[in-house]
This record gives sequence, C-alpha cells and structure tokens, in this order.
Amino acid sequence: MQQTFTKYEISRIIGARALQIAMDAPLLLKISEKQLKEIRYDSLKIAQMELEEGVLPISINRPTPSKRKEKLSQVKVEQVSDEELIAREQEVEKEIVAEAEQLGFVNAGEDEGSIGTDAEGPEEQ
Repeated sequence: MQQTFTKYEISRIIGARALQIAMDAPLLLKISEKQLKEIRYDSLKIAQMELEEGVLPISINRPTPSKRKEKLSQVKVEQVSDEELIAREQEVEKEIVAEAEQLGFVNAGEDEGSIGTDAEGPEEQ
C-alpha cells in the first residue's frame, strides 16, 4: 500500500533521515561511489532518494477525531426563567457593591446609579 504524504510530512521524514545519515547511519539504498560524488555526499539528497525509492520503513499515524455523539446527547441544557436570571443578576450586583464599599470605592450613602458617571465633567480650578 503506497501511502501519500503531505509536504510537511515529507520534509520531516527527509530531515530526520538526513540527520541519521549525517550521523553515519547505514544507507538503505545501494548507491554507487560515482553517484555519491555527483551529489557530493549530500545527506538530504540521499534521504530524498531513499524516500522516492520507498526503502524507508516509515508510516505516519494520523489520528482522526473520535465521534462523541453519545457524550453530546448526555449534556443537559439548564432551563432558567427570566425572573431567575434577574434575581441572580441582582444578587451579584449587591455583592459587587458590598465589596466596593469594603474597599472604599463607594461611600455607603452614594446613589448606586451614579457610580462611575460624572455628568458635569471635572471641575476647573
């Protein structure tokens, strides 16, 4: 079975094999001394020749995403009414204001609606 590789896989295979050849790994292809001199003992070209001839014992595992239909159907969507959402938002707002008062960002007597807004702009001196 001839496996087709992507250009990224090919470059990775050739690069790894060229590194092995450069580190004196045995050649898997019979190349004459004349051919080696012609390609100037270039390990990348030797690795490319080995890949083209199909002598490299390599395979690529491409993991495919698993189907998770069972898991997706088990997820339950929480149904929340508008009144419950408003109540939750008000609780969170009260907590934020309470924390702001503790940190000194808001005075206890200030109106909540005027927090962070200054309609008149900065006073000029």
